Amino acid sequence: MAEYAAEGKAPEVLFWVGCAGSFDDRAKKITRAFCKILNKIGVEFAVLGQEESCTGDPAKRAGNEFVFQMMAMTNIEVLNAYEIKKIVTACPHCFNTLKNEYPSLGGQYEVMHHTQFLKNLMKEGRLKIEGGRFEGKKITFHDPCYLGRANGEYEAPRDLLSKLDAELVEMKRCKQNGLCCGAGGAQMFKEPEAGKKDINVERTEEALEEKPDVIATGCPFCMTMITDGVKHLNSSVEVKDIAELLAEAEDL
Repeated sequence: MAEYAAEGKAPEVLFWVGCAGSFDDRAKKITRAFCKILNKIGVEFAVLGQEESCTGDPAKRAGNEFVFQMMAMTNIEVLNAYEIKKIVTACPHCFNTLKNEYPSLGGQYEVMHHTQFLKNLMKEGRLKIEGGRFEGKKITFHDPCYLGRANGEYEAPRDLLSKLDAELVEMKRCKQNGLCCGAGGAQMFKEPEAGKKDINVERTEEALEEKPDVIATGCPFCMTMITDGVKHLNSSVEVKDIAELLAEAEDL
């Protein structure tokens, strides 16, 4: 973003990478896949790089409003200095926080989840998906809480998956009745409380009941939890983000 500003130019969109997409080895693959798609179709985007810090979501969900506001104000100062108008992110936690928590602190932006952004590009005719390599495959989609129930977005990910020539099978608990993977509310960063079964294992069992070839997600936290569930159950089913599936379909 600093390079764009130095040249007096503005990108079409700012890509908010997020902590997982920047530092988690598995989530970095989602970041790369999304960037490959944007590069292929010529979308001009920028990242903040070293100037981006955590949105403050985990601090807020864990109850530390003070730390959240400090982090948020720092980010808002940077975003406003660059006169950012439009943000896209592959993390529903960042998406929810930037979209719903930042406006009251002075951060007014159009914020989109990467599935919404890609769906718009598809509607505009800029993104064309040939999904032949997924023919005969079964895919089930796990709804991230902060994309689905918190923000009412259920169709964008499914519209993209429907272009892959795969069979989309729904879990018994999906959309408004979807079950959390167990990572939200800062639970991602602690061990679960004692109980009969970890929530991510229960959710993975529900996915495997549909006998899919791929469990699709739209969140790096869900990716970690479902992948752990698949390993726990000794399954060989793949867990992929929608951006990764689209990039594969295009041989990127």
